[in-house]
Amino acid sequence: MKWIVGLGNPGPQYEKTRHNVGFMALDALASRHNIQINQSKCKALIGEGHIGGVKTVLIKPMTYMNLSGESLRAYMDYYKADLEDLIVVYDDLDTEVGKIRLRYQGSAGGHNGIKSIIQHTGTQSFNRIRMGISRPEPGHAIVDYVLGTFPKKEKDLLTGMIEDTCNALEYSLGHPFERTMAEFNK
Repeated sequence: MKWIVGLGNPGPQYEKTRHNVGFMALDALASRHNIQINQSKCKALIGEGHIGGVKTVLIKPMTYMNLSGESLRAYMDYYKADLEDLIVVYDDLDTEVGKIRLRYQGSAGGHNGIKSIIQHTGTQSFNRIRMGISRPEPGHAIVDYVLGTFPKKEKDLLTGMIEDTCNALEYSLGHPFERTMAEFNK
């Protein structure tokens, strides 16, 4: 079994914000494979199904971004889920809008959701897909930027990035993550 955690904030006011691209990617993947993400468990919304013949659980923590690790830890403990089978999908300021970067370890890089996951798992070693949201112009507050929506001019880049993320996630289910990184880190 593989489990994929998309990071974001619950509630309609956050739905289309930059900070919620992890949720957007999970929703798109769920739609591709007719998986309903609607079970409330472990402080999260969860959907289960099969993708490419692999049992896959899609998880959207409902704890708000900064406490994402609580939900992930609760799922891990209850289901005895293995960290090697995890992929976390989230927004990244240091990657350009439209691009994705895959890694299997690293620091939080200032991302509070990842910081919370590292704190609750005790490790920086877990598979992740960082979805680019770029940095704001100088003088703009980061919190306002990440909680803002994508402008119309970035719509095509956002759509392509979500597609690339879904493709990488599907590929990763049948291949080692190192091979997936080689395939999708362009």
